[in-house]
Amino acid sequence: MDKILEVENISYSYDNDKNIFSDLSFSLNKGEIFSILGVNGAGKSTLLNCLTNLEKVKSGEIKINGKNIYNMSRNEFSKIVGYVPQIHTATYSYEVLDFILMGRSPHIGIFNSPKKKDYEIAIEVINKLNLIHLMDKKITTLSGGEFQQILIARVLVQQPQIIILDEPTNHLDYGNQIRVLRMIKSLAKDGYSIIFTTHTPEHALMLNEKSGILSKNGKFIIGNTCDILTENNLKDIYKIDLHLFYEEKFNRKLCVPEF
Repeated sequence: MDKILEVENISYSYDNDKNIFSDLSFSLNKGEIFSILGVNGAGKSTLLNCLTNLEKVKSGEIKINGKNIYNMSRNEFSKIVGYVPQIHTATYSYEVLDFILMGRSPHIGIFNSPKKKDYEIAIEVINKLNLIHLMDKKITTLSGGEFQQILIARVLVQQPQIIILDEPTNHLDYGNQIRVLRMIKSLAKDGYSIIFTTHTPEHALMLNEKSGILSKNGKFIIGNTCDILTENNLKDIYKIDLHLFYEEKFNRKLCVPEF
């Protein structure tokens, strides 16, 4: 498989304090989904900030297509990596189409106007994600689930190779959580490499590819989802009793906490 992202022995700390994580390594292939789990404060968002070049690691290397990300311009990086942060508030009443077109800025420049090609790319993404019914709405009128899908659409018009999402199902109702997860699965099938964080083991089990568990002590376990999302590992990070069951109908494990 084509290796897109290589993370080699990275460490990070705030102001030379105790490391949030250390000697953390993993790689991501083309079309692969990597889910990262961990409790609040474990460093999941910090790790994503490092991967998106918003924070600089204390040591180690992050390479995309063999090139260190710190040797890339912001514009070059933005053409390869798309990021959907955990919190994004719709402050201005942009129309959905105009908001999505902002994702084209790495290609058209900050002070240039979108051209016909940019509109065509945006419309293609809107159709692909079945969001045509939202195109003329104001983003301030959208529900949380609708806005999350629009944020993903804005990233897609960047035409990146890697999409990074920080808790993309956070604050969404159950139906919209599933819609976003289905969207992630569909994008991976189209060749996008996906990294996302979640608090919910079920989400990683549904997608069932590669997962990582980040503990508050900086320990990072990584592997195939079915191998590392074990009862013992999940009990260890969440400090509750739970059980995993294999459901033949869905061909996957289910996570059920004791209650």
